[in-house]
This record gives sequence, structure tokens and C-alpha cells, in this order.
Amino acid sequence: MRLRILTWNIHKGIGGVDRRYRPERIVSVIAHYDPDVVLLQEVDEGAKRSQRHRQVDHIGDALELPHRAYGPNVTLRRGGQYGNAILSRWPVDDVHNFDLTVKPKKRRAVLFARCHVPIGTHTRLMAIFNMHLGLAGFERNIQLKRFLKTHPFDQFRARTPIVAGGDFNDLWGTLGKKHFEPAGFARAGALVNTYPAALPMRPLDGLYVRGDLTADRCFRSRMTLAREASDHVPLVADCTIRRL
Repeated sequence: MRLRILTWNIHKGIGGVDRRYRPERIVSVIAHYDPDVVLLQEVDEGAKRSQRHRQVDHIGDALELPHRAYGPNVTLRRGGQYGNAILSRWPVDDVHNFDLTVKPKKRRAVLFARCHVPIGTHTRLMAIFNMHLGLAGFERNIQLKRFLKTHPFDQFRARTPIVAGGDFNDLWGTLGKKHFEPAGFARAGALVNTYPAALPMRPLDGLYVRGDLTADRCFRSRMTLAREASDHVPLVADCTIRRL
């Protein structure tokens, strides 16, 4: 079973250069790649800067991706909040937003959901983890150690398809070898620079897979519109889930 996964820090739909709120650019870029599962970070809900939109639904409706999960993380002084979101072509359930905050740093979390992927006449459960890690190196290391220790990996069998993705703020591209690979994950594709969008120089974003989920290729968007729509460019992975 082939499926496409996209991860993107959408910067609340505000362009990284022109600072204009134009969510239609986000929608157009995602629609171009036609993903089955979308992991988004910095997704607004009820914020003045984004016209009080509930972006998980505003974007999900436009993309006709009916199954969604949202985990608010940061509350804004002027009202509203922002966090992580999952959009899916297939049903999701068992949604949890796990706290990864390292005080006194900004609140961070990982959004978890189970996705029911149809394979012929059967369905396989795929575990999805969407996260946005901190800006400091020590903070990211603490967060990933906590993630791998406290999240419900013990409920998953060795073959359970798992994807972990998001904005890892992985400045030097070291988090995979240090944390994910020892836990049985493989990076989806080579290390790819995704930030800043105008001229990507840092591999801040990533996708990792485990179990019966393998990545056949992974690439960053090179669309001009993607470079204008946010301060990151999206990563896209074409994956395969093996049958039981």
C-alpha cells in the first residue's frame, strides 16, 4: 500500500518574507502534492493575526481531508492559540496531545493519533506523532528522551507502522542518529534543508518511520509558492505500508 505523507511548519499561514496572511497559498502547495496524511506545525485557532480562523478546519475543508486532530500548545495574549495539527484522508482516533515542555521554555507538545489505513479489504493502524521541538539544543535532547520514554511505544508491536515527524529545529541534523535511530526509526530519505524557505540552509524539519512503514523517497518542495507561503518549505515522503 503506497501513501504520501507531508510535514510543514506553516508559520500560521503568514509568509516568511512578505508577512501577509494568505492561507490559500498553504492550501495550494499542499494540494499540489496530494498527500494522504499531513502534519502541520504553528497552526492557529482563534487568533486575530489569522482572521480568527480555526486553521485545522479552514485548511482541512479546502483540501477535502475530512479526518483531523488538533493540539493547541501556546496561548496568545490577544486571544487564540496555536499548535500542531494532523489532517488525514482516512479516519483517525485515540488523539492525545502530550506535553514536552522544558520549563521555563515555551510550551511544546507532540500530537498523537492512530490512523486507520485501508489495505485491500483490511485496515492497518498507523501511529502518527507530530511534534514541534524547542529552540535550544539541551531542550530538544530532553524532549526527545522524554518522548521516547514516556509515550506509548510499549503498546506497539515491532511491526506496527509508525511515523514521527514535524519541526524538530534540528539545526545540525544530529537528532536522528542520536535519538531516533537507536529507537528503531529510519530517516525518510536523506538530510534535507528546509529553513529558511527563501534559501534553505538548515534541516530543521524531518520525518522518521518504523515498523512496517518504509519511505521510498523523501524530498522538499521547490515550488516558488511554497517559499512564499511560510518561513519553512514542506517535506514530502512517499511511503509503503506492508501487509500483515
